[in-house]
Amino acid sequence: MDSATMRAVVAHGAGDLRLEERPVPVPGPGEVAVDVQYGGICGSDLHYWRHGAVGEFRLREPLVLGHEIVGRVREAGPGVQAPPPGTPVAVHPLDSCGRCRQCHAGRRNTCLDTGYLGSAARNPHVQGGFADVLVVPAERVLTLPEGLDLRLAAVAEPAAVAWHAVRQAGDVRGKRVLVTGAGPIGCLVVASLRAAGATDITVTDMHEAPLAVAKQVGATSAVRVGVGADHLEELAADIAIESSGSPAGLRTCVYGVDRGGLVVGLGLLPPGDTPVAANALITRELRLVGSFRFDTELTEVLHALSDGRLAVEPVVTSVVPVTDTQKAFELAADPARSCKVLLDFGEPTSL
Repeated sequence: MDSATMRAVVAHGAGDLRLEERPVPVPGPGEVAVDVQYGGICGSDLHYWRHGAVGEFRLREPLVLGHEIVGRVREAGPGVQAPPPGTPVAVHPLDSCGRCRQCHAGRRNTCLDTGYLGSAARNPHVQGGFADVLVVPAERVLTLPEGLDLRLAAVAEPAAVAWHAVRQAGDVRGKRVLVTGAGPIGCLVVASLRAAGATDITVTDMHEAPLAVAKQVGATSAVRVGVGADHLEELAADIAIESSGSPAGLRTCVYGVDRGGLVVGLGLLPPGDTPVAANALITRELRLVGSFRFDTELTEVLHALSDGRLAVEPVVTSVVPVTDTQKAFELAADPARSCKVLLDFGEPTSL
């Protein structure tokens, strides 16, 4: 690899993941180039690798994966006011249109024409950030609070997803909360609940390893599905947050909350219509709300990570060099061996 090229992690189809050389991008007006240091592997990245699709969004061209990105400012485009080169930053992955009724209502995360790093929802696709250098609009580059380690900051994007879900739940102080699914997002939901003042947090999962991480970040009770989980319908939680993305997890939430309780749907369910215990929703007078991505929460989370309110260090279980991308993805796909796996891009590409 010479100074004019960089490495990029590219999905070409189901099971076809490649580490390629690509030209180093140069920022134009209104843009900033970032030397990527860490990229967190998300469930959506795993779906593009394994299935060539995330829900209804299918690969129609090669896609650079990755949207959980932190690094350092490389250079700014012409006339751009940006932090000086070398400044540690996080990258907001959302590109909203700014014109639709959702954007005008302050709900950019539900924009009618949104783009997201590393997503096949649009055609052409929105190329992602698993590359040595990423160019984005300057307003999406967020300077890290002083002293915040880049490795810890790499968890900020998925933590903002969890933070938004907890916000959708309202005031959780002193509440009993059930969380279904102890993957990276579920564990970050637990940490966010703890930061927001929830006192009794029960989390469920199919594997012991993620449950152990959930307890490290604040769960007061961990239940392995199928082993002592029968009592969950008697839990009578005030709030349930579904983060497993499974119909079974949603059913557990519906029956695990008390009558008049609140269920927050966070994990994306399989495409198509999903059977729901609608009669239970009605007769138990439950409220069901959705939670999708995030907006301004990324800035809040960066400060919460910096001041220690959001304790998530145990969530990062592995950091793998980008040269071992295949190994990293295989590890991230195995919940018995990992929680959050980071790709390490190492030293910046030369200018």
